[in-house]
Amino acid sequence: MASAALELLGFFLGLLGLLGTTVSTVLPYWQISAHIGSNIVTAVANMRGLWMECVYQSTGAFQCETYNSMLALPADMQASRALMVVSLVLSFLAVALAVLGMQCTVCLGGSGAAKSRVAGVGGACFLTAGFLALVPVAWTTHEVVQTFYRPDLPSSMKFELGECLYVGLAAALLSMLGGALLCASC
Repeated sequence: MASAALELLGFFLGLLGLLGTTVSTVLPYWQISAHIGSNIVTAVANMRGLWMECVYQSTGAFQCETYNSMLALPADMQASRALMVVSLVLSFLAVALAVLGMQCTVCLGGSGAAKSRVAGVGGACFLTAGFLALVPVAWTTHEVVQTFYRPDLPSSMKFELGECLYVGLAAALLSMLGGALLCASC
């Protein structure tokens, strides 16, 4: 019974990780314009994500524009896109495998070693998906911090860490924890 509870906990943590990874991948809040200097009251805020760049004006207007060319993007942005999409695909696969292999479901007939192995493979997929989501989040965080402290850049070109980086970090950790619990339960 403890194993079934462990499976359920791992599954729901992995599911939360999938939700967070989806939000982090889709929303444009990876980098937010830094308001530094003597005039912190600004009329415009810029946000960058994996798929688009947005501008928020103090009048309430919010305008987004997708990136025109994938090949014109920096290498870290291209890699981040690919890793996050692969992470999402693996997370969906992990959910399907975990549902099939958990003891509380009647899929795959009965409670045998085969069900346990399928749940374990689902856990391994969650672990891998979490790691794949962690890499672009950490990489982008590093790039933002390094760029922020460059003295040769004007403050108008500096960005701060956006909310999606924090959500992505939490999602990656939840996916890895859920995957570890699923693997430990088999």
